Amino acid sequence: MNHLYWFSAVLVVSANVAYHIGQKSIPNEANPALSIIVTYLVALVLSLGLLPFFPLEGGVAAGLKRLNWSSAFVGMSIVGIEIGYLVFYRSGWSLSIGLIFSYLLVSLVLIGFGFLFFKERLNMVNYIGVGLAMV
Repeated sequence: MNHLYWFSAVLVVSANVAYHIGQKSIPNEANPALSIIVTYLVALVLSLGLLPFFPLEGGVAAGLKRLNWSSAFVGMSIVGIEIGYLVFYRSGWSLSIGLIFSYLLVSLVLIGFGFLFFKERLNMVNYIGVGLAMV
């Protein structure tokens, strides 16, 4: 395994922790739509800063041609996640239990999608892990 393998795992975990701490810390008085707009303005600026690390071959137009529906789908999903977690935490879910509950349900649904659409299979260790998570 290369260094990118472990770096990506650390990045995903640390970004998720920061994300949920940030979501839980948004004041109840803050307008949810405005909060998402500010979130995505910051994300846009940071994403533009990533371009030197992931250069576009052939320019922006060529890069856009390589995209498909999934980028727009992810964008729509992200807005749902943002508003969902904001309302989730404001309605009283705790950071720890709420997150475990939501991630467990997401995991179970994704297992089904993995089976049906991506031909993924679980082994016995995976089934044991899912069972432990449910407990």
